[in-house]
Amino acid sequence: MKIVSSQKHVYSFSEHMTPAEEVQPGEQVVFETIDALGGNYEKIDFSKVNPATGPVYVNGAKPGDTLVVRIKRIELPKKGVIVTGKGFGVLGDEIEGFHTKELEIERWAVLFDHIRIPIHPMIGVIGVAPAEGEYPTGTAHRHGGNMDTREITEGSAVYLPVFHEGALLALGDVHAAMADGEVCVSACEVSAKVVVEVDITREEIKWPMVETKDSYYIVVSLPDIEEALKEVTGEAVWFIQRRKTIPFKDAYMIASLCVDIGISQLVNPSKTVKARIPKYIFSEV
Repeated sequence: MKIVSSQKHVYSFSEHMTPAEEVQPGEQVVFETIDALGGNYEKIDFSKVNPATGPVYVNGAKPGDTLVVRIKRIELPKKGVIVTGKGFGVLGDEIEGFHTKELEIERWAVLFDHIRIPIHPMIGVIGVAPAEGEYPTGTAHRHGGNMDTREITEGSAVYLPVFHEGALLALGDVHAAMADGEVCVSACEVSAKVVVEVDITREEIKWPMVETKDSYYIVVSLPDIEEALKEVTGEAVWFIQRRKTIPFKDAYMIASLCVDIGISQLVNPSKTVKARIPKYIFSEV
């Protein structure tokens, strides 16, 4: 099993990233990650946030393929941190100063004073080299990036469209706990060790997807949340229509009955939304 040190990390996704490691499809990789603030809790340098460990070159991955990243394990430390302040998050105009709070992490909970918040390890940043240009690791788009989606957790599989040979996978910004929205601009930010298994499928996708035990999630990130909501709804209907080979009108009605449209995060340059498509839709009666 190959290990990618946290010393090998990037602050932007582009086709010009230098591979830190090379792996074969079906191989497991350990990513040692740095917390989203790079350990600096006194003053945030927004040019050095959300470091992503990697990238890893996956042999055989070609443009038009889909990279499959199965999350096997997320190992957390015993402490994390949450920050907020003036201009941060959804209500940033209602708070003054800069505030940091250290949080103890137990096996099953994150402690905020006397409140025990159920632990939920997740990966905030995971992505590949984008089709063109350069995206800071704090921003998400079709290549993945800072999607801050709770479902990207142990036992899930993340599907990312491949735009360049080798895909160039990098990940980081692990959270011990985060609510949908991440409204104050941060979660319980931690350094971590993430074990994943990488693979390749020839099925082409337009946006990142997450597969859990009972659902598929399509994840869309755009600067305008209304546009993101419309895009993710359209992608969900198209996914159902294609998988079931039924007319658009039927897929549209099915989506209205059982597809949940949700918010992943509201605080990054691109807002991230998700469509949860339950797998039972595709079961034969």
